[in-house]
Amino acid sequence: MKLVPLGDRVVLKAVEAEETTKSGIVLPGQTKEKPQQGEVIAVGPGGVVDGKEVKMEVKVGDQVIYSKYSGNEVKLDEDTYIIVKQNDILAIIQ
Repeated sequence: MKLVPLGDRVVLKAVEAEETTKSGIVLPGQTKEKPQQGEVIAVGPGGVVDGKEVKMEVKVGDQVIYSKYSGNEVKLDEDTYIIVKQNDILAIIQ
């Protein structure tokens, strides 16, 4: 099965947060936050959303940072994806 986003929506696969810091400190499970970084898996066509023309700025394969509590999580074939609107994406990592 495949996810095909509509309008200005983007499908992301969250990048797992590191469990150790760069200095080697192991983080316990309670201190982990919801990841805010993901890889773009699929991009909607854009078009007219709420009366405004929306041009899609991201493409498949981009690494992005998105708003912490945005989007909807979807589980598909044992993988978890996040569907967000393009304006919930804060930056593209280059």
